[in-house]
Amino acid sequence: MPKIKTNRSAAKRFYKSGTGKILRRKAFKSHILEKKSARRKRDLGRVVEVDKGDVQRIKRLIPYV
Repeated sequence: MPKIKTNRSAAKRFYKSGTGKILRRKAFKSHILEKKSARRKRDLGRVVEVDKGDVQRIKRLIPYV
């Protein structure tokens, strides 16, 4: 069976933690930051776990990560 190609755009957005969880960065922190509160901007900078419903799809996109 041939090797599966990794989706390169997904590989740049998601990664695996040491315990095997799929992690992602939050959206909406690139521009229009003036109106966002400091608390909101701080929270948007954090890394979060991918939702349970999306994990299987992401794993298919990045099989070797």
